[in-house]
Amino acid sequence: MTHRVLLIENDVATAVAILGVLTQAWDESFEVEWVRRCSEGLARLDGIVAIVVDLDQPDNRGLDTFDTLFHAAPRIPILVLIDPQDEKTGKLAVHRGAQDYLLKAHLERLLLPKALRSMIERAAYSEALFEEKERARVTLNSIGDAVVSTDASCHITYLNSTAEDLIGWTQKEAVGHPVEDVLHFIDAETRAAVHNPMTQTILEDKAIALVPNCMLVRRDGTEVSIEDSVAPIHDRRGEVTGAVMVFHDVSAARAKTLRMSHLAQHDSLTDLPNRALLHDRLNEAITLSQRHQRKLAVLFVDLDRFKHINDSLGHATGDGLLRSVARRLSTCVRSSDTVGRHGGDEFVVLLWDMRHSQDAVVTASKILEVLREPHYVNNHNLHVTGSVGIATYPDDGTDAETLMKRADLAMYNAKEAGRDSYRFFESEMNARASDRQSLEEDLHFALKRRELVLYYQPKMNLATGAIIGAEALLRWRHPQRGLLLPGQFIPIAEDCGLIVSIGRWVLHEACRQMRTWQIAGQPPLSVAINISAVELRVPEFASNVRATLAEMGLAPRCLELELTETGLMDDLRAMTEPRSFACVLTELKEIGVLLALDDFGTGYSSLSHLKRFPIDTLKIDHSFVRDLKGNGDSTGIVIGLIGMGRCLRMRVVAEGVETMEQLEILTQHGCPEGQGYFFSRPVPAEEFGRLLERDAAGTHLFDQISLEEILLSRRLDAA
Repeated sequence: MTHRVLLIENDVATAVAILGVLTQAWDESFEVEWVRRCSEGLARLDGIVAIVVDLDQPDNRGLDTFDTLFHAAPRIPILVLIDPQDEKTGKLAVHRGAQDYLLKAHLERLLLPKALRSMIERAAYSEALFEEKERARVTLNSIGDAVVSTDASCHITYLNSTAEDLIGWTQKEAVGHPVEDVLHFIDAETRAAVHNPMTQTILEDKAIALVPNCMLVRRDGTEVSIEDSVAPIHDRRGEVTGAVMVFHDVSAARAKTLRMSHLAQHDSLTDLPNRALLHDRLNEAITLSQRHQRKLAVLFVDLDRFKHINDSLGHATGDGLLRSVARRLSTCVRSSDTVGRHGGDEFVVLLWDMRHSQDAVVTASKILEVLREPHYVNNHNLHVTGSVGIATYPDDGTDAETLMKRADLAMYNAKEAGRDSYRFFESEMNARASDRQSLEEDLHFALKRRELVLYYQPKMNLATGAIIGAEALLRWRHPQRGLLLPGQFIPIAEDCGLIVSIGRWVLHEACRQMRTWQIAGQPPLSVAINISAVELRVPEFASNVRATLAEMGLAPRCLELELTETGLMDDLRAMTEPRSFACVLTELKEIGVLLALDDFGTGYSSLSHLKRFPIDTLKIDHSFVRDLKGNGDSTGIVIGLIGMGRCLRMRVVAEGVETMEQLEILTQHGCPEGQGYFFSRPVPAEEFGRLLERDAAGTHLFDQISLEEILLSRRLDAA
């Protein structure tokens, strides 16, 4: 290999000697380019691998000559030639960057080539080392991980740029400091200091990692979650000379993991523990209660008529209500207890470490109380109540599944008892729940199997005794249980979502039967069917009524829709805004059907809302009619309701007329219409047809007793 060497020497004799030595070197091949001035050399640097220069030049003197060359070619090794008396200058040149110096008197045949060869090799090694270090530096500064190294005594020797940013120390500041001064670690959970792993790595001569949940305390005091690995550094003999730590910020990833874990165990709407976490905490509480011989209680909380609010005012309002309920429930328990959302509008409260089962009553009462307070959501003052079922460990069960199931059964019992109350689990509830489940399963097939049937009860003109209408009443001919009344299965139909399809069948069947009677020659009469608030919320309800009447060819006034006052008023109290129902009822009135308010007088808010609805008929509830006796309270109420109907120009129908005394009082005070067992029980369509035939023939249901005679006998008795 030929090495191109630049010789800068003004003295001809010295230059010739150097050329002779280098060209005759037997172990190296040197191609020498000789110039006499420094300025000439600066123009000939391309391709040169080494420079031999005499510092005493015509255009430069001493160290100035070296400085000029070194500034122009810092990466080309320079060998300085000096006179013996100037050896100090040679040493200064080496200090400034020269590879070596030689005395002009010692330019032997072997010494100069050897010095040049060594110089060129050292320069090549230095360049390769520089490139390797530069490559390592760029690489370490480009990676996303922080890198810190120490010597064997655990003093910082290196930080990459990522480490500088993460720790808050620059490399210049950190180098030489003990590692404990620069890197501080704590446990994220206990907040205790964590021993620096680099010291351990050096002592044990093995790679290790930080403890889980480790956090780095930065120079400014902020904390970041990190993950790391630490390994020892060895020399050629295998001796530990230091350690290197590679770590990175996992705060975002750890936060995401914690968030995902939280979401997996908590309800996204209310942020309460979800069903899975509730089950885990209940199992844990059972274990602790068993160990410490303590009781615990599971309270199953269900909002009453939440579906009405959700369907009428929208899911956004319903979600807001659920969040409000969640906040209030959390205020009713201790910090050691758990409030969770089981699903929908169902919540579970876990009370543990109780001494007595009755301790749960305090919490249940508090829950009912806070739920009654208005919830202000989306500009609505919402009024709801709750039903609470209570099951206790170990009295009602010793495992989570049993306790949850029995608290749920007790909650349903609270609903059946009238809502807005709590009930403890009782053993007979299991039998009732099993019976209810069996009925629900059979009800799904009742329509398909044609087991539902309508019975009809006549409405009477109390002045003439003539039949002026009928109320269609639903019955279920159960294949095993016999004839079931609506109270035995309608609540189940509402809970399991069958009430709408059953209601459609009732509407169609009642209209079909009216058309059948008309074809048979019976005079037109109105037939009333009962409509639930759930059906009114179905968007196509009114259009379905219109289509059914058109299909059967019936005049709209042949159909009367009865709405229960209690259900309607409960919905209005819950929603505070009656506009949605008012719109539906107005649409029905535009069709031409009649609207009746059933069980009138039992909904205490009805008077304030009655004027908002286009009601045609008020039906006095049977509970008032049943207690009609002389001048009793019920008599006064009935008289008031009759007068109210008259003033509002509405028809008034008294329900539940069962005795002659009741009939007499009603007629005496001008009640125009009535229905009840005194006239006829609800009967199948065929039998009702025969009643219509008798009525058309002039044989009314109470013709055999003249009302005038009754009144006359009463007056005679009074005299």
